[in-house]
Amino acid sequence: MSTATSGEEPTMRDALRRDLTAALKARDRVAIDALRSALGALDNAEAVPVDHAAIRGGEPSSEHIAGAASGVGSTESRRRELTEAQVRSIVRQQVDERQEAATEYDRLGRTDHAERLRAEADVLDRHLS
Repeated sequence: MSTATSGEEPTMRDALRRDLTAALKARDRVAIDALRSALGALDNAEAVPVDHAAIRGGEPSSEHIAGAASGVGSTESRRRELTEAQVRSIVRQQVDERQEAATEYDRLGRTDHAERLRAEADVLDRHLS
């Protein structure tokens, strides 16, 4: 999770967070939904995969519950750090998914949903320019 410090160029994630704060203040539901979704996708991409086989086959670390971890922070795992290019790719994917879904909604005659998705895509697309 990187944030710009004084003198550094703000990251795309910083810009998304800044715009989310502004959207919350303005009560802009379209922007709020798009930005929260994109930030959630970034958070998910940083998650480290869990090796369930190792958990099931490993020695229990708690005498009370098999497979349980004990101690403060024992279940914490360092998150992956995304490059700016990876962040950009994920945001691009979010835009593309919305545009594809909007096309499908148009085909089904649900233009209200299609317009909403296109508006969300536009909010995110501004960060890619």
